[in-house]
Amino acid sequence: MYELISVGPRTWYMDCPTRVGVYEHSPGRVCCIDSGSDGGAAKRLLRHLEERGWTLTAIFNTHSHADHVGGNSLLQARTGVPAYAWGVEAPFVRDPVLEPMVLFGAHPYREIRNKFLEAKPSDCRALTEDVLPPGLTFADLHGHAAGMVGYRTDDDVWFVADAVLSEEALEKYHVSYLYDVGAYLETLDRLETMEGRLFIPSHAEPTADLHPLIAANRRQTRAVLDLLLELLAEPMTAEQVIRAVFCRYEMKMVHNQYATVGATLRSCLSYLRGEKLLDVFFDDNYQWWRRSA
Repeated sequence: MYELISVGPRTWYMDCPTRVGVYEHSPGRVCCIDSGSDGGAAKRLLRHLEERGWTLTAIFNTHSHADHVGGNSLLQARTGVPAYAWGVEAPFVRDPVLEPMVLFGAHPYREIRNKFLEAKPSDCRALTEDVLPPGLTFADLHGHAAGMVGYRTDDDVWFVADAVLSEEALEKYHVSYLYDVGAYLETLDRLETMEGRLFIPSHAEPTADLHPLIAANRRQTRAVLDLLLELLAEPMTAEQVIRAVFCRYEMKMVHNQYATVGATLRSCLSYLRGEKLLDVFFDDNYQWWRRSA
């Protein structure tokens, strides 16, 4: 764990719970793709760079979730390097209270203001093609997060962030976090057309063939959508839907899971409503969801 593993002449990744990419864009000068979940991961990354005599020049974040930007603050304090993220993700990195705020839908209560959902603030700038070093490109992979991207090095290695999770994670957690279900399904379709020598998800083993993971993640997403349509044969409130899903999958409700799974299920309701598969209405001052006739 935390070893730096070579996957090409100029591309490495640090093997840790949220994988960090390292790309040598010019002799002795490297950028990193994400920064790990916290300062501990960032310190290990810096140790690897120092041992090799490399200079860190920039952080390119795939998205703003805490386990991907948790090391930004320490890396910037030690090196002063800029960080970049695409679109709406950059302000979330700068002001990370926005993440639990979105999950809760209001100012977040203290139990969900923790390092798993809210990283330390760090400076973050808008990602554009002109800030990328030669040999590094990015592609839109949003859905899991509103502005998530993947990065490709000229070693033909893709860092695809949380576009897919491992089958073990899918089996363990049942409902993986999605901000925009429709966009996520489109991203899975897009991944099937992307060519590369190696794909490195943040939470699954690197693979030359991403198709089995794409299929597994699509099946899981569709299974959750089908479950909601089954449950909503009779009207339910969103809170009742969340409880029913937790019970069906024998999940234990705790604050972080309530926040992330609850947000995902609301996104599923929104997607199904957009597909005209659900009706939503008010009665007795409750909002009700029901499968369309």
